[in-house]
Parts: sequence; C-alpha cells; structure tokens
Amino acid sequence: MDGGLRKLAAPSVVPGPSGVAIRTRPGQLTAADEEVLRRVGAHLGTLACRDLKARCHDGLEHDAKTWVTRKRELTPLSSARWAGAITKATHEQWALARRCALTHLQSLQAGVHTLRHRLSLPVGAKGSKKAPGGYRSRREWHAKARRLRVLEDRLARERAAWEAGTVHVVRGGKRLARMRHQLPAARLTQAQWRARWEAARWFLRADGESGKQYGNETIRISPDGQVSIRLPAPLKQLANAPHGRYVLTGRIWFAHRGPEWADRVAANRAVAYRIHHDPARARWYVTASWQKPVSQTVPLAAALADGVIGVDTNADHLAAWRLDIHGNPTGTPRRFSYDLTGTADHRDAQLRHALTRLLHWARTCGVRAIAVEDLDFTAEKTREKHGRKRRFRRLVSGLPTGRLRARLVSMADQTGIAVVAVDPAYTSRWGAQHWQKPLTSKNRKTTRHDAASIAIGRRAQGYPIRRRTTPPRAHRSDAHGHRIVQAGPDVPGREEPRRRLPGARTRSVSPDAERTRATRTPNTVRGVRSEREWVQDSLLLTD
Repeated sequence: MDGGLRKLAAPSVVPGPSGVAIRTRPGQLTAADEEVLRRVGAHLGTLACRDLKARCHDGLEHDAKTWVTRKRELTPLSSARWAGAITKATHEQWALARRCALTHLQSLQAGVHTLRHRLSLPVGAKGSKKAPGGYRSRREWHAKARRLRVLEDRLARERAAWEAGTVHVVRGGKRLARMRHQLPAARLTQAQWRARWEAARWFLRADGESGKQYGNETIRISPDGQVSIRLPAPLKQLANAPHGRYVLTGRIWFAHRGPEWADRVAANRAVAYRIHHDPARARWYVTASWQKPVSQTVPLAAALADGVIGVDTNADHLAAWRLDIHGNPTGTPRRFSYDLTGTADHRDAQLRHALTRLLHWARTCGVRAIAVEDLDFTAEKTREKHGRKRRFRRLVSGLPTGRLRARLVSMADQTGIAVVAVDPAYTSRWGAQHWQKPLTSKNRKTTRHDAASIAIGRRAQGYPIRRRTTPPRAHRSDAHGHRIVQAGPDVPGREEPRRRLPGARTRSVSPDAERTRATRTPNTVRGVRSEREWVQDSLLLTD
C-alpha cells in the first residue's frame, strides 16, 4: 500500500475444529477403585518416564527401528496397547519440547540483533518509525552491553543443543518441579506437593480404535456409563472381571455432548480416554476425545448476509459492536469482561463465560458471523524490542489470543455462527480516528476499543474503515464554477437566496404553522392581562 503501510490480508472464514474433548467425574468411587487407579497410574507413569528418557537420549538419531525396540521393551511390562499409547505420548511431548526450543532460539536471535543495532548507534540517537534508536544514557548503554554478552552465551548454548537434538522436558511440568524449593511461597506442605507431583506423573491414557467394542479396548466405557480398564500384566491380580479387567463401581455420564458420545460409542467408533486425579480437590476426572471431520466453511458472503459483530480483544474484556449489512453500527456497544488472574482453570473458565455471553448475544441479534483479529504476538513480547515498556509487555503477554480463538471457533461451531479472521493492522488507530468522536454523545461515551470493533467488522465486510470517502475535487463543486450555475437561465430567482422551508431539517416549525396559528386559541400567560377582558354574562332569572 502507499504511504509505507503494509499490505493487508483478505478476511477469511476460520475452519471449524478437528476434534472434540469432553470431561466428567465418575461417581461413587470406592476406596478399592481409587487404590487400583493409583497403582495402575503409578506403574504406567514409571514406564512413561523411562520411555521419555530413552527418546531424549536418541535425539535426532531416532527412527522407526528404535521406536519398535522401545515398544517391545514396554509390552511385557504392560500390554501392546498400553505400550503404543505410552510411546505415542512420548513422541508428542518430545516434539512439543522441540518446537518450544526453536521458538526460544528465534527469540534469542531477535534480542541479540536488536541489542547489536542499538549499541552501534550513538547515545541519544533518535530512532525511526521502523527501527529503534540509541540508548538514552551511557549507563544504560553499558548495562545493555553486558546483557548482550549474556544473551550471546545463551544463544550459543541453545544453538548447540538444537543442532545436537537435545531437549529439556520434565514429566509433570517444570513449574511444579521448581515449586518444590518454594513451598512457603506456594502455600503448600511437602506432603501436598508430593501428592500433586505424583498425580501429574501418572499415566492413564488410552487411544481409541474403530471397530473394537465401544471404540476402545484398553479403557472401555459402555453407553450406560460402566468403566472397564485393562490392567497391565504385573497388576493382573487386581482384576475383578474376566480377561484381566477391572470394572469401576461408579458410572459416568457426559453432560456436554452426551448424546453425541453415546452414539459414537454404540457404533464402535474410536474414542480416546484419559483418567486423571486432582489432589487439591480430591476428585477424579475422565476426559473423552475423538476426531471429527472439519466442517465445511460457509462462503464469506453467506456468513455476512445478516451483518456481523466486530470483536476487539483486550487484556480484560471483549469490546463488541453489531454492524448491519452496509457496515453501519447499530444499537449500543457491548462489553464482555473477564479476569485472567489466578490459576489456569480459573482463566479458562473466565474466557468461556465471556465467549458464552458473546455467542448468546449474537444469536439474539440474528447475526451469523463474528469478526475477530488474527493476532499473533510471538515476536512482540521480547524485552529488547520494547525496552522500558514493561507495562506494555505485560499487556501484550496477557492477551489470550490463541486460546480465545480456539475456544471461540469450538463454541461457535455448535451454534452455527461463523468466525471471520481479519488482518489486525491499524484497526485501533483508524477506528479511533474515524469512529470514536462521531459516536460519542452526552449519553454514550465511545471508547477506543469500541471504535476498533467497528473497524474490525467493516474490514470483515470488505468496506473501508473510514466513514466517508472524499469525492473528487471536480465533484465538490462544478468543474467550471460554483454549483449555482446548475440552474437554467430561465429559472426565476436563480440569483436570489433560497427560500427557507421550515421543517425538521432546520429544526424549525412545520410548514403549516401559519394555518394552525390562525385557528387555534391563544394561551393566556399568567400574570399578563389580556387585551380582551372576560365579562360574566347576566344570570337569566325565571319564575
């Protein structure tokens, strides 16, 4: 684009989710049931730790032959299906750690590049719009020079680890492992931490198989909610059912998408299960997941046929405004607040509640599309890029961009509402420039975020963000003079001023005001004597 602006990407409808995951609690578990689950989870967790260690040791030399060897070693200690689930989970965890290592390496490279550029400039040199300037003082320059050496050392270590295929991964989570040394700050006792650590390292996960009974041969759940687990070989003595299986006393039922799960299980289609324990609440949970074909996205024109709701994502709320088919904001702006402090479960629940209110409002309005920004702050959180803007870095890091989009797509797929992703460039700036002031009145204060939601919605519809395009210069007045020459030469009074027509446009009286004034009775003003005095008629006296 002209003026140094980057090229904007075209809006597109986001495809639906490719999988489903639902969770529930098994009821009426006895002490024997919990003991069996603990022993099975601990035994399989130990095997998973060994397998992860072997996979990390192989590094980049891993191939199909080493995978078969690892699986054969695990099969006598569990079963063929348990060994397959463990090795698959190990591969996924190693691949995730590998991707995280690459992201960290790219972040270090960007930081080193920024520091080298700013250190090469004189102290106090001003920067341009796209490149930062020099540091403000000699003291800051010296501190950043020391940090450059630290980042270069880190970069050298991470690059060597990446080339060697070394990953840093902890089963149970690095944060929980480090919490062991900060128990007073975490408000945990050693026993409480030990319970969380062991529960996080248990392994009770089984992949589904289509064609098998109820879609899973290892953890089998019937349509009526009966849970049956295939015990590993060393724990066969704990079985209470034939073929080395253990049946839990309590039954389960999925409240969310329960009929869909029951139909899939009855048809013997693959369903994966995961059983996990929450020591803080002393509760057991069962998570069922399966893949689904990606739903066909509706055309963009069909999704925008009834208008759109533009949504601006912020650190503590969603600003939304409904737009009609012509791109004009209708009604009043809405705000859906959430609190992203606290635990991960609390943050996720807050996000779900805000999106639920947003989708309910969209269904009430009859809109079939929600426009959101395709935000990606992976390269915008570095300390070296934003320098002293610590508050801005915290704000950017707190935006739930990826989680919000995934949640919104999954929840909107069930309501028939399409999600349109638009380019986020200049939406806040241009929205505030063209829409914030015109929509602000005495009774409504339009914020910058509300104006940005209008800009997002108009960009999804393909309209320009600005409210009105300036006509060509020749059309602002006649090309050969003032517009008064449009009147023909034989039109009477064409050189005279226009006759004032009272009406709603001039906020004056109506055109028939003179006729109504002549026929209506004048009002008497209190305290003013009328020109015509009122005289009482004489009484008619009759016999």
